[in-house]
Amino acid sequence: MAYLERASPTLKETLLKIYRAEKPIEVDQHFHEFGSIQYHIKYSVSDPNIVHVSTSTLLETQGDVTLKEISSHTYEVVKNIAVGVIDIVDPPKLGFQLTLELHLDNIPRGKEAIKTITRISEIQALILSSQLKEMLRHLNFQDDSRAMNNNKRPIRIVYHPSEPFYVFKQPEKITAVFPMNFKDNSDVVIATSFFQELVEVGSQKEMGKAPQCSWSPIPPLQLRGEPVQDLTTNSGFVSFDITSRHVEGKRLDKTVWNLLNFYAYVKYHIKCSRGYIQRRMRKRMDSLVKLLNNTSLEEEAAQNENGRCSKYVKEFVKVPKGKLMMKQRCKEMTRRVKISKFRIKINGCARFRFNQRWMSFPKFSSNPSSKSYTKLD
Repeated sequence: MAYLERASPTLKETLLKIYRAEKPIEVDQHFHEFGSIQYHIKYSVSDPNIVHVSTSTLLETQGDVTLKEISSHTYEVVKNIAVGVIDIVDPPKLGFQLTLELHLDNIPRGKEAIKTITRISEIQALILSSQLKEMLRHLNFQDDSRAMNNNKRPIRIVYHPSEPFYVFKQPEKITAVFPMNFKDNSDVVIATSFFQELVEVGSQKEMGKAPQCSWSPIPPLQLRGEPVQDLTTNSGFVSFDITSRHVEGKRLDKTVWNLLNFYAYVKYHIKCSRGYIQRRMRKRMDSLVKLLNNTSLEEEAAQNENGRCSKYVKEFVKVPKGKLMMKQRCKEMTRRVKISKFRIKINGCARFRFNQRWMSFPKFSSNPSSKSYTKLD
């Protein structure tokens, strides 16, 4: 089984379409689900109250119990799905295990019609469950000595061509072994981690009533002699030990359904885990990209701020006017002194106009050997 819901989505959608159609429509549809289940729906305008549904499963078994054909008990269970609506056609259509004749005029109206069609769409899940139930009953009610003698080889059950599993009898329990194979290496890593965690959780006291789970990278000894392609795995072998308390009363249906959907549950878990990891990676990448963008923006803002600050400093940090004027006067005096060639006019002797003279600084020679002096006037 490769799905978790009992009802076939395509079969349910087609039957609802036929049932809700205002005018009868011609339907001749043949489809497969998950590679191992096939359906054929036949609806004719000439007989608008009858729909024929044929179904089959590529079921293979190996061992003493062979259930390739539907048992009488399963027929009775199928008839009780919707009394007065379902009739079993005998013999079934060529190439199918079961053919049903549905009476549309007997389907209740309103919400009950949807419930009835949903139960009819669960026909294949019901057949597969019934077959595995009979296997477990058959193995469970044998005594240990007979079971060990008759079941030297385990029963190989194939509901999907690439997903077989084995059931064999042991003292006081039945063991179901699932060889696990995955194409993607990342799926192998996730699945192996999941199996180890499943074994660890199953060993706790709170899970004492659940079937004992074990995982091993090598096949159990009971699978010696089985096809090599089944024993060549990249994710090991998962085993469940089923005791008599797990197949009593209503527990039998739950145990069978969990075994049939184990492959589907593992695939679902891996898909969800990969999606979760990818979401975390994308979220982390987005946060890093946002951090880098914020850093570059901060650097640009800092550079712009530094430019503005230097400009503001030049504008607001100015020399006081008094000091600036004094500085300018000093520069002007220095400039005039250089122009006058070091001559200074003394205005203090203006009253002695007859003695007013120009005084000049002595000229010192750059030659150290020269010892001449200039006489002052």
